[in-house]
Amino acid sequence: MASVFDDLNPAQRDAVSATQGPVLVLAGAGSGKTRVLTHRIAHLVLDQDVPAERILAITFTNKAAGEMRGRLEALLGAHAAGMWVATFHAMCARILRRDGERLGFTRSFTIYDADDSKRLLKQVLQAEGLDQQRFPPALFASRISSAKDELESPSAFEETHTDPAGAKVARVYRAYQRALLEANAMDFDDLLVHTYRLLEGHEDVLAHYQDRFEYVHVDEYQDTNHVQYRIVALLVGAHRNVMVVGDDDQSIYGWRGADVRNILEFEEDFPDARVIRLEQNYRSTQKILEVANYVVAHNEGRKPKTLWTANAEGESITRYHASDERDESQFVVAEVERLLREEHRSYSDFAVFYRTNAQSRVVENVFLRAGTPYQIVGSVKFFQRAEVKDALAYLRAIVNPADGVSLARIVNVPRRGIGKTTMSRVAEYASTHGLTLYEALEDAAGGDWLGTGPTRRIAAFVALMEDFRETDAATLKEQVESIVAGTGIVPALEAEDTLEARGRVENVMELIGQVEEFERDHPDATLEDFMEWASLRTDLDSLEMDERAVTLMTLHNAKGLEYPVVVVTGMEDSIFPHANVIDPAGLEEERRLCYVGITRARERLYLLHAAKRSLFGRPQFNAPSRFFKEMPEEHLVSKGTGSTAPLSRGYSRERSGAWEESFAAPRDEEGGRVFGSGEPRVAGSGSADGSAEDFGPGDRVRHKSFGEGDVVVVEGDKLAVDFDEGGLKTLLVGYAPIEKVV
Repeated sequence: MASVFDDLNPAQRDAVSATQGPVLVLAGAGSGKTRVLTHRIAHLVLDQDVPAERILAITFTNKAAGEMRGRLEALLGAHAAGMWVATFHAMCARILRRDGERLGFTRSFTIYDADDSKRLLKQVLQAEGLDQQRFPPALFASRISSAKDELESPSAFEETHTDPAGAKVARVYRAYQRALLEANAMDFDDLLVHTYRLLEGHEDVLAHYQDRFEYVHVDEYQDTNHVQYRIVALLVGAHRNVMVVGDDDQSIYGWRGADVRNILEFEEDFPDARVIRLEQNYRSTQKILEVANYVVAHNEGRKPKTLWTANAEGESITRYHASDERDESQFVVAEVERLLREEHRSYSDFAVFYRTNAQSRVVENVFLRAGTPYQIVGSVKFFQRAEVKDALAYLRAIVNPADGVSLARIVNVPRRGIGKTTMSRVAEYASTHGLTLYEALEDAAGGDWLGTGPTRRIAAFVALMEDFRETDAATLKEQVESIVAGTGIVPALEAEDTLEARGRVENVMELIGQVEEFERDHPDATLEDFMEWASLRTDLDSLEMDERAVTLMTLHNAKGLEYPVVVVTGMEDSIFPHANVIDPAGLEEERRLCYVGITRARERLYLLHAAKRSLFGRPQFNAPSRFFKEMPEEHLVSKGTGSTAPLSRGYSRERSGAWEESFAAPRDEEGGRVFGSGEPRVAGSGSADGSAEDFGPGDRVRHKSFGEGDVVVVEGDKLAVDFDEGGLKTLLVGYAPIEKVV
């Protein structure tokens, strides 16, 4: 008969068999912590006859909870019934449904998400007479959330924050909590805070749950905040059979309240705790692990552990020196295509990580131009960003006047005094008279049933839309440029004069660039054609993780995931580690984030940095990340501009001591940039190096986007190709995806 101890290594067996008293399992990346948790629970139920309902397992994400529940059902079958396996918030909601009436809530209380909370907070600010321009709701939301994480009530907050700003927050905090109670609602922070209040303030409720949960398991313990820590301490107070599993080296959420001290000081809370280290990694190659170990070892506030593996030594880590962010992204695409071809990988094998969401724009742009499928996790795709969606909504409403959704989005963007009340009356008029929303606006513009002010403003908007439809432009790009300029979106964003707004302006300008590239590939394209193309691009949002797509995400979102090939971009000081890091504790968290990114890789790891980078509309010239100095040089192979290693195809070294573009953008016969300058480097079929020597005048070639054509001129690394449908294009060999047609 199979045992739950089968196929466990010695450290895992120790953890599974340690069922009594407090246990701390320090589980390094890829060491099988979920396996340990589920097998320990199975051991309790199957071997020690512990009823499943006496066991509680808490984790942090719905995905992790679902995975754990599925594994337990596979191990226990019907014996898993009655067991609580949930996230902290789900567990707290369940407790509050049962006993929340003790705190003044009914069993049917509503849980407000972030948007609901924001709307309520705006109402509170208005009621308190606070101007939301001077006192942004987001500021109050952040201060209130932090207070709740520390179990600081409105009264306690008021006592400790006596300065004018603190007094305002305390006033709003008190009013906000009162409004939540009146609405019979809780926000996400309240689920934790009210559960603690319930357990701490009502002995019978606490006794019920202490008796029920004889065995408590907490996954990702390094990510717990103060209130979660206090809830766990209350629940295990009677039996003290608590196992916490985590890795202090992967504590990367301090910015949202997680306190690494909870795991570092576990032995102070439980002096009799047994500590078990899981150090055998089943994910990565030895070289990847050694790089990760070297980096994180520079942190002083950690529990010593060293990951090792029985896996192969593996490939060296590639460090790529890019000239700028586009060079960086183009290298990524080139490597994706190369490994697809040479190692027969699929797109889903690849993940690209970056420190901030702002870095994704150029990566997406290059992927789009190259035709490389991708999906973004935990972020907003380029075409889904608010400012881009606003511009696209104008274009859609021009193409299709019956598109009421797009029209409703942009009728008051930027603000032109057409408010919700006015639009509600227009929508009601449209419904009553069987008209589209735009037809109703046209009627309103020529009528008098809305009043002088609203009628005048709507008339101006209708006239603007008609002008857009009659725009006389020679090219598609000029047409879109004219429309975008006429909307006023860019001046409105520029008037905000913030870093975020400047980045949003850059996104709108990037949309123009997308139109230009589209038109270059499709010379006779119309606005309708571009809108269809853009709509199909946004369909990538529906891709699941196992689809054929490269995954893009921030390093923070990468935790808990793994990929055969991982690329970490933007490894430059002020970006990673981030410029906001001003103290040793912050730098240690950044280093842990680096460790997390490295240990997501199973087989290949790329670490990229650029000499020049444009972020938020401003150029930056940052030194390579200080983390490179903490890595074993013998495991790194340097490539790219400025490297001492052999040059990659199509890239030049720095000249005269200055960083320069990796190549001049190829131009067509009229001097315009060609699509080949933004595409991945793919070697020609005639040579492993894709040299221009493999091509000659008269050769028949095929291009990924332009189709087939004939080589006209060969000059250095450049080819002039007369494509059957695309006309004459200048391409860079070893960079553009071209091959001979045999």
